[in-house]
Amino acid sequence: MKKYIGRLGVLGAVVMMLMAMFSAPAQAAANPYTRFQACAGDFGGSWSDTTDGHRNVLTPSGSKWGDVYLMYNSATGYNCVVVLKSTYLGTSSRMVAGLLIQGESNWREEDDNFSYYATVQGPARDKCVQYDGFIWSPSGASRAHGARYSWGNCG
Repeated sequence: MKKYIGRLGVLGAVVMMLMAMFSAPAQAAANPYTRFQACAGDFGGSWSDTTDGHRNVLTPSGSKWGDVYLMYNSATGYNCVVVLKSTYLGTSSRMVAGLLIQGESNWREEDDNFSYYATVQGPARDKCVQYDGFIWSPSGASRAHGARYSWGNCG
């Protein structure tokens, strides 16, 4: 009888492990793109980190699905917002990268289905900016969000 109970315990642990593996969002080891590669690949040039230019992209329950970064190209005066997935890598799902430039009434956005990242850029020399990023699940049933909705990075 003890052998039987012991085997049930092991079987239960295996079942719990499998349930945890298959109930979590699909993940690969790491996103093959960096924020620098994403901005340079889509827009060319050399991009630098900015002060207060990073937010985690979180679900309402606090799960991290990626990161949103604000980058700057000092040669052109352009800002680049890149949203990098850390969940659902390699799987196409809706993503939005948003940039609001002081003096403009509308957000610049890249809103489409992507497998790894979304980017948007705009001219912001001597202007303040806000930025945001969204990642949806492949089914579209849930989403994650990260943003800075205050003016910053002026100049």
